[in-house]
Amino acid sequence: MAPNPKSLLPDGLAFHRLHNQRIALPISGGPGEVVRHLGAVQAQDYQSALWAIGLRITDATQADVEQAIANREIVRTWPMRGTLHLVAAADVRWMLSLMATRVIALNAARIEREFGLDTKSLARCRKVITRALADGQPQTRSSLYATLEQAAQSTSAQRSLHILGQLAQEGIICQGPRIGKQPSFVLLDAWVPKSADLSREQALGELGLRYFRGHGPATVQDLAWWSGLTLKDTQAALALAKPFLQQESIGDATYWFDPGITAAGMNPEAAATYLLPAFDEYLVGYKDRSAALDPAHTKQVIGVNGIFASNIVIEGRVSGLWKRGMDKQGAALSITPLRPLKKHERAGIAAAAQRIGRFLDSPVRVL
Repeated sequence: MAPNPKSLLPDGLAFHRLHNQRIALPISGGPGEVVRHLGAVQAQDYQSALWAIGLRITDATQADVEQAIANREIVRTWPMRGTLHLVAAADVRWMLSLMATRVIALNAARIEREFGLDTKSLARCRKVITRALADGQPQTRSSLYATLEQAAQSTSAQRSLHILGQLAQEGIICQGPRIGKQPSFVLLDAWVPKSADLSREQALGELGLRYFRGHGPATVQDLAWWSGLTLKDTQAALALAKPFLQQESIGDATYWFDPGITAAGMNPEAAATYLLPAFDEYLVGYKDRSAALDPAHTKQVIGVNGIFASNIVIEGRVSGLWKRGMDKQGAALSITPLRPLKKHERAGIAAAAQRIGRFLDSPVRVL
């Protein structure tokens, strides 16, 4: 039975998050609307990021999401925590300015020590990449690596990844559309139209509002984890967003959320079973994940290297894992339960799998 949507007792946190994250309450708009609502969608696993957006839209297909990238509606880059995300095009610059600058400062000594990327080396790399992309045409990662090598800039031992990541965090480049199976890169200023600048205070307020609307109920500590900002900054962000939010305390923790989404569309009869992709915001978006994930299952769901597995969520709780394979018959989903599953729960998984099939425009079967 679904928890009372008016309550934020512990069992109700997951219920609210499913709705506020638009998992149980998909939108009828496009990928840009989903990404803007969530603030950002973690996207180092490209296929998983496409599905993370698609599952939050009524009747979306993978082609729809990729078209939004090609149309420059959403952009894949490194705005926060040094990690790839998809963000709305209009948000790229203020997010980089607010969050990526801190990552650059924190990583400067390490990338110089481990990869020889001091100020002079980065300046040379910046010049090489900017010149290579000056004609406005997207280039693959491997093409840019070759260009760096020709300019006597080593790309070995992950040095190349740090070069491209650094330039993206500086707002010089971002990823463009895929070329075959490879990511491509473009100059940010050539790819994304200039948008209005936000002051630091405006950016903090916007970030706080986006996060608590898209991820609430959540704590200020959750926002600090998600954004990579200091607790002082996230407290300032919350203070600016407070007039638009509601709060409720559980024990010593205070949770913030947008009551408007709840009032407009909470549905206690929403489908109880979801197949979430790896790195989905439903788990990765919080410091404390206990509302959805039993601590006993943490090591099975989140690897020691920080890799989040694709998971099965039943009535708000992670109840199993799944993997997708493709063969001549279409998509094949293998299921690993984390607890015994009831007959109706397996039926729910089968129904959720069909939605993935529609997204992929492919037959799907559960193994």
